[in-house]
Amino acid sequence: MNMEITEIKTDKKEYLELLLLADEQESMIDRYLERGTMHVMHHGTDTIGIAVVTDEGNKVCELKNLAIAPSFQRHGYGREMISYLCRLYSKQFTTMMVGTGNSIQTVSFYKSCGFTYSHTVPDFFTLHYDHPIIEDGKVLTDMLYFQKNLDFPSS
Repeated sequence: MNMEITEIKTDKKEYLELLLLADEQESMIDRYLERGTMHVMHHGTDTIGIAVVTDEGNKVCELKNLAIAPSFQRHGYGREMISYLCRLYSKQFTTMMVGTGNSIQTVSFYKSCGFTYSHTVPDFFTLHYDHPIIEDGKVLTDMLYFQKNLDFPSS
């Protein structure tokens, strides 16, 4: 893959279109965007992916947003972004968390990246979003959390 991932420190809202692919309500993105670290993936001159990671304390980080532009999806870029983030954050954290809706496609993706089920936050989407969130034809209600151990063996 001919791609590069860079950290974005300012003007994060310039990437709002991509951020909204993973979290479709701007007010929810505003809750973590400035306290999070944003990473942008480029393929040549194309911006193809974005991720935002926050420090949740106790050596735990959370992947708050992961989005790949639709024309680049299903080509391994999301998996590559997660692999990059896990290597990067393993220097500072022991666990990465990610919250998602109960969508077969999304849950399968995170499981295939080595995440395991952690816990459920009931009614998260119905309580925090001003409209129904629909994924794969299903109205999301609960937030499912998955975790991944970042203890990589030293090389």
